[in-house]
Amino acid sequence: MSIELPIDSKHLYNTDFVRWVETTVEQLRAQDYANVDWDNLIEEIADMSKRERKSLKNNLVVVLLHLLKWHYQPQQRSGSWRGSIREHRRRIADDLKDSPSLNSYFQAVLAECYASARAQAADETELPLETFPFDCPYTPSQVLDPEFLP
Repeated sequence: MSIELPIDSKHLYNTDFVRWVETTVEQLRAQDYANVDWDNLIEEIADMSKRERKSLKNNLVVVLLHLLKWHYQPQQRSGSWRGSIREHRRRIADDLKDSPSLNSYFQAVLAECYASARAQAADETELPLETFPFDCPYTPSQVLDPEFLP
């Protein structure tokens, strides 16, 4: 005969995250609200939004980086660059479809992401930073257009 010991959710959060999630879901389904680790649950929910935004930014930087390299190093063009552009556009499109509220965030961070992509493009191509326009030369619709290549 085994006796189940009560689970200390706060301790579990730090030692076995997956088990913590499973336990929290069970507690919520059972409406056992008194035992839910509310502090960590609230933090995780807040972090979900941050992760989605960070993912969008990372994918956007990759698209912009490869568009710049495609544009300014035509002799280096490859299926790998084109495939990377397509894959990261698909990820952005999926994110925007799943969370339409990210559309305004996309617009808000486009210039910031372009600045990062511009600096990285200069590093990777070894072309002077001034080679690349200071402001993003691509419209938001071009950035997202699966067929657009400069």
